[in-house]
Amino acid sequence: MPIELEAVRPIELAEVQDARKRIAGTILRTPLVRLELGPAFPDIRLKLENLQPINAYKLRGAANAVALLSESERKRGVWTISAGNAGQGVAYAARQAGVPCAVVVIETAPESKIERMRALGATLIPVPWDVAWKALEERSFPGVEGTFVHPFDDHNFIAGHATMGLEIFEDAPDTAAVIAAIGGGGLITGVGSVLKALNPEIKVWGAEPETASPAALSFATGSPQVFKDWKPSFVDGAGGQSLFPRMWERMKSVVDGYIVVSLDETRKAMRLMAEKTRVIAEGAGALSVAAALTGRAGQGPIVAIVSGGNVDLKKFCEIIGS
Repeated sequence: MPIELEAVRPIELAEVQDARKRIAGTILRTPLVRLELGPAFPDIRLKLENLQPINAYKLRGAANAVALLSESERKRGVWTISAGNAGQGVAYAARQAGVPCAVVVIETAPESKIERMRALGATLIPVPWDVAWKALEERSFPGVEGTFVHPFDDHNFIAGHATMGLEIFEDAPDTAAVIAAIGGGGLITGVGSVLKALNPEIKVWGAEPETASPAALSFATGSPQVFKDWKPSFVDGAGGQSLFPRMWERMKSVVDGYIVVSLDETRKAMRLMAEKTRVIAEGAGALSVAAALTGRAGQGPIVAIVSGGNVDLKKFCEIIGS
């Protein structure tokens, strides 16, 4: 029987402000740090979501979504689908709430993410990427029971992410543009909704790797698209095989454009942050900086959201050294 989904609706500022109060005891208000590169480069500020307790922004959405579950939904336990960061977020929030958690995890996820989910008490079911993507579309997986928490197409999840937009506006009201990596689209929808409500002049840009850029393709064609040339890469936390139609509906009114970057540009951004600010970013977390450095988002001030830092250190050294 098809699952009846809540209709897509805008993220309202009041519910984001409520979400901020709700998750304040779980998440960290992350700092905004200037990336000092000199006058020849854009003015880039880093929103360091890699400093969250799970080292990724997904905790914001997960904490809000789990907190808003009914008692009967919690009793059933929760489960999600993830390449690692959403799984950690839901597992962390579930543990705080005393709720069992399972994660259908993409089997190529970094070992650091897998270890963290396991340490948080989640039951892990590893599957190939295409199987996980199909499960995301169907919102079900054989043998897994409980309340499903979608890692991006969930209003409460997105409202949690949107709390980041409040912080950005308060800490840098002169912001001209914000760049966020796109995986499913929940992050950019949430942050973009808040910033457009507070100052419609702020430009909101999405960033994707050249190996997986369905949002950019969708924006170019004017409708949600499948990215037929999808390839796996070290940018495992962003860049899907397609853009879900519901997420297209959520995103299209709050996003001004998309910047596609190469894997080499992403490596350079990872290395640059490590060298200049001693920040360790995973591939998806560096996409925003790589996009800012192209100049396509203007000269700034640009807030680049460093969405996560969950990368195996050995792998990190290999990536930035290649």
